[in-house]
Amino acid sequence: MPVPRLPAVLLALVTLLSAASCAPRRGGPGSSARGADACAVIRADSLARSIRELAADSLEGRGTGTRGYDLAARYVAARFAALGLEPGGRGGGWYQTVPLRRSDVLPDSCSLRIDGQPGRLCLYGQDYFMPGDPLHEAGEADAELIFAGYGVVAPELAHDDYYHLDVRGKVVVLLSGAPAVFPGDQRAYYSANPVKQRAAAERGAVGILTVRTDADEERTPWEQAVRRSRAAAMRWTDARGRPHDVFPGLAIEATLSRPAAASLFAQAYPGGLDSVLARCDRGQFPRPSLRAEVHARRVTRHAEVTSPNVVALLPGSDPRLADEVVVYSAHLDHLGIGPPVEGDSIYNGAYDNASGVAVMLEVARAFRSLPRPPRRTLAFVAVTAEEKGMQGSDYFARFPNLPRGHLVADINLDMVLMLHPFVDVVAFGAEHSSLGEAVRRAARGVPDPRWGREITVSPDPNPAAVVFIRSDQFSFIRQGIPAVFPTPGRGPRSEDTGRERAWLRDHYHQPDDDAAQPMDFAAGERFARFCLLLGLDVADAPRAPQWKSGDFFGTTFGALGGAREERP
Repeated sequence: MPVPRLPAVLLALVTLLSAASCAPRRGGPGSSARGADACAVIRADSLARSIRELAADSLEGRGTGTRGYDLAARYVAARFAALGLEPGGRGGGWYQTVPLRRSDVLPDSCSLRIDGQPGRLCLYGQDYFMPGDPLHEAGEADAELIFAGYGVVAPELAHDDYYHLDVRGKVVVLLSGAPAVFPGDQRAYYSANPVKQRAAAERGAVGILTVRTDADEERTPWEQAVRRSRAAAMRWTDARGRPHDVFPGLAIEATLSRPAAASLFAQAYPGGLDSVLARCDRGQFPRPSLRAEVHARRVTRHAEVTSPNVVALLPGSDPRLADEVVVYSAHLDHLGIGPPVEGDSIYNGAYDNASGVAVMLEVARAFRSLPRPPRRTLAFVAVTAEEKGMQGSDYFARFPNLPRGHLVADINLDMVLMLHPFVDVVAFGAEHSSLGEAVRRAARGVPDPRWGREITVSPDPNPAAVVFIRSDQFSFIRQGIPAVFPTPGRGPRSEDTGRERAWLRDHYHQPDDDAAQPMDFAAGERFARFCLLLGLDVADAPRAPQWKSGDFFGTTFGALGGAREERP
């Protein structure tokens, strides 16, 4: 795949870090000594350099399918090569090229009108927005609206929002997310858009209007959501150029603003939208019709693009286990160049996710310092198009095309917030498999007495955010591969949690997520050491990670368990 030549400053940095990686390797006779010596290789200053380079303006925000992303991919491949890792891409190279269909919605050509709202003009960006359609360049719907709660069908919970509803030829109105009464696993899974789209399409619906719940309103202000909607959507395509995970029957999809949704519901339900939201959160929803029709048109422009995953391998040392591959994944893409905010149009993505890629590079460097590699093979994968719906990781998890072996676990690194000392870890997904035990052992093993306390392991602090389905680890889960997504948890002071909420509200997916913002690189160093020990534990264990008996995700996807196919 042709990629731009690296700027001179990046070449100089790769050379400098390559020299550092060639320092004398340390080791010990036991696994604990091996881990401690490898941890010592991880350095805060090296982590800081990697983040600064990956978040530099010269990489133009690393947008999928852009020159800036290709420069970043070239940089990561050079770093992998300097470490002496083996290329794991196609044809013996570093890249696994992901074919993508880009879909740009054309707001000026779109329209949406809901009958029964006299005097109300539905304006794009004020009352609604639409995502691009990856299948059709033009779609229309003139149909009755019907409310279907969250649009969730969960047989194992005896929950069916479509029970006794005939939605054939209609546009369903759905709440985002899933009922709060659901267990966390099911709430996360059934919140995913593809799951809802499939349920609606299979029942004959021709479109979906989404109403955002209070949790989504709080997490992403309307203005930010509209701005994101204008960015191109992407789907990976098969050998015939067909986008995957699409539903031809859904001609229209749109999200309503809170005032537009409130106006719609006020006509049909006593208490209006607020009452409906409260009832649905308890697993109930009213049945009367909305008594309204929608007339909508969506216009999309398509283009075919490619963008690479960057794949490196460290072959395992045990002939019996080397065919089992433990993956470290981190998404390399961000939002590229977008609407300017206070004069800045480069969405650098320093925390999201130069930080995760930098941690992965430090972990890879530490593994290379071992006199003997772990028993299982390690794959270090910088994936593309996470911001486009985890397209790169989904493609790799389905078609890893490794020279040999199969995937047995994923450790995903995304948005390592270094806002306070690292004394606590939240490991999303750890409770689903034996990876949870490895997380606890790694937390106990980080060698750094300066911090004065052991790393604690905490549960998901905000299940309503369904973080477990929102990053690349979920692509591996969907292929039956146990996965975990560790992030720094609460800090040593109560105000640290508020600091994280403020960052997510004010800086997430904004141009000022750049390398100039405060970062506690000592905390990042300790987190990287934890991630190293976690992977070393998994890669050296006698048995590959196993789903827990009766686990929802293990039951739903575990039968796939590493069975792989070539790209169709």
